[in-house]
Amino acid sequence: MTQSRTHNCGELRLSDAGKTVTIVGWMENVRIVGNNFAFVVLRDFYGVTQVVVETEEMMNQIKPLNKESTISVTGKVRERDSKNPKLPTGDIEVVPEKIEVLGRCRYNELPFEINRSRDADEALRLKYRYLDLRNPAVKKNIILRCNVVAAIRSAMMAHDFLEITTPILTASSPEGARDYLVPSRKHPGKFYALPQAPQQFKQLLMTSGFDRYFQIAPCFRDEDARGDRSPGEFYQLDMEMAFATQDDVFAVLEDVFPPIFAKYGTYNVASSAPFRRIPFTEAMERYGSDKPDLRIDLIVQDMTELVSGSEFEPFAAGNTVKAVVVSDCTLARKAIDKLCADVEVQAGQKPYWFKVDENGEFAGGIAKFLAGNKDAIVEKLGLKPGCFVGVTAGKKLAAQKTAGVLRSKLGQICEGHMDKERYEFCWIVDFPMYEIGEESGELEFCHNPFSMPGGGEATLDKAIAGEIDPLEITAQQYDLVCNGVELSSGAVRNHDPDIMIKAFRLVRLGEEDVKKKFPAMYNAFCYGAPPHAGIAPGIDRMVMLLAGEDSIREIIPFPMNKNAQDVLMGAPSFVEQKQLDELSIACTKLEEE
Repeated sequence: MTQSRTHNCGELRLSDAGKTVTIVGWMENVRIVGNNFAFVVLRDFYGVTQVVVETEEMMNQIKPLNKESTISVTGKVRERDSKNPKLPTGDIEVVPEKIEVLGRCRYNELPFEINRSRDADEALRLKYRYLDLRNPAVKKNIILRCNVVAAIRSAMMAHDFLEITTPILTASSPEGARDYLVPSRKHPGKFYALPQAPQQFKQLLMTSGFDRYFQIAPCFRDEDARGDRSPGEFYQLDMEMAFATQDDVFAVLEDVFPPIFAKYGTYNVASSAPFRRIPFTEAMERYGSDKPDLRIDLIVQDMTELVSGSEFEPFAAGNTVKAVVVSDCTLARKAIDKLCADVEVQAGQKPYWFKVDENGEFAGGIAKFLAGNKDAIVEKLGLKPGCFVGVTAGKKLAAQKTAGVLRSKLGQICEGHMDKERYEFCWIVDFPMYEIGEESGELEFCHNPFSMPGGGEATLDKAIAGEIDPLEITAQQYDLVCNGVELSSGAVRNHDPDIMIKAFRLVRLGEEDVKKKFPAMYNAFCYGAPPHAGIAPGIDRMVMLLAGEDSIREIIPFPMNKNAQDVLMGAPSFVEQKQLDELSIACTKLEEE
């Protein structure tokens, strides 16, 4: 070992008995038994070792120290009388001959017990993140992240990808989220933007003649936090391939991901290639989601025609009605009420329900509104005694999404309908190219404006001529989903300027608008761009899945809180007026203190 130690705190074994060693670390615990007798648990990155103080001299050095002080201990290894089989070092202890204080903890009370930091309030954990990270259970996630990133790098390079870094200071670009802006001192009134993703740069690399690019890329988006998204910044495996199709991208990730998930995941079973491919419309119809959890065996069924003419107001004409059937379900009324409340909170719409009793009769919930068409409902939905049926109603998309939330929650709480201990991948393909904007009420791009439309230029020509509805156009865009979590979006890119202009024309933007908004990429494509495709799986979400965590903050070394604040460093913060003057910036509104 280096760093003035002969061994680390997870290394010593019974075979080392009799050796004189030097170990260093934090005093995790001190238990004083008598005047000159104490047990000290010393912890470093690698593990813990028990140190037994037996002399007045050594006791005088230990007694004044607070827990979490760092010390160096030189002494003899001996066999323990009372062994601890739970510890790798549980057969031995070190009797100190010399103790040196390396870093004194000056506080008698810690904000939380290190080994129980995960039970502490999150705000306190983030404020004292350096203490939180001393907890081996917290540190384990960060080590996992390092190992996963290393494995990804190795696998991508084995597939002949080059790791190329792209700029952090760039131009603001309309990519769907708010930019983080950086004022320019040399160019007053102008701003750089932190990249939401290296999207344009990686496509420019393809036009530059690089065949396969990847990067563990930092991305910056000024958006709100949620369980699987960190506010402010995140990392993704950004990749792009020249002269490539959708199948080429799929083949790479289907080869790279399963071994990593099987090796590093909480579960050691992961989908093998080829992953299942599900068109977007089918995903919404069968699962009520474009990121379905395929570990759940429940499906969404349509019962709109079955309830036509019903007196139940939510089933009124024009509404879509969906059903999720669970066989052999014994949910109590209290559990059903909680289920409905949870679905309503998450989906924004109330679900309904009924049961099939042991006599085959409908009971509970909305059963009385269905009695007139019972036989048809039983036959269409395949109902049997003991079935529980969750029902959603509303505009088509709302009914589908509410059914998707209902399906997910039923799969989790109804025994036998979810194989939890596995990683189930799928591709969602054939996304709609366009949608009607909720605010504008006009045609807008549904996702990535640089995706190649299905059918290419001919499809756009038909839409421009009014021969087909633009909403019928699909994009060569795809999402990678694992266990109900969207890991990534990708696409075959629209690399032809003529096709690009026609795609933008449908959303009321002309050639000059395209040139103005995306000058570098448009001009580069005019010099002969290769067909190319790519994807960018999120590293943070991936590691969260592998670690079995519910919050993405558990796998980020120094995460922001839900309000995009770094409470450890105090960011964002006010700056001095001198700095503002240098940047020609005047603050017109200050946050209330």
